Amino acid sequence: MTDKIRRILKEHGRLSQDAEGLGDDADLYQAGLTSHASVNVMLALEGEFEIEFPDNMLKRSSFQTIGSIRVSIEELTR
Repeated sequence: MTDKIRRILKEHGRLSQDAEGLGDDADLYQAGLTSHASVNVMLALEGEFEIEFPDNMLKRSSFQTIGSIRVSIEELTR
């Protein structure tokens, strides 16, 4: 799952750093993720994992790190 998240971040996140080199707890916003790019990432994640992020998950903290994205996806795929 983490590899898929990293690939999506690389393709849609417009990060200033390579997603492959970021730790699971690295702040993606400090790595260049913008609010606009986070929407693109969210849409790509929804397509990849066949999920839909509910309104209560549409907040910065859900997309802050690779780890927080993974936790959110795990909650939605239970």
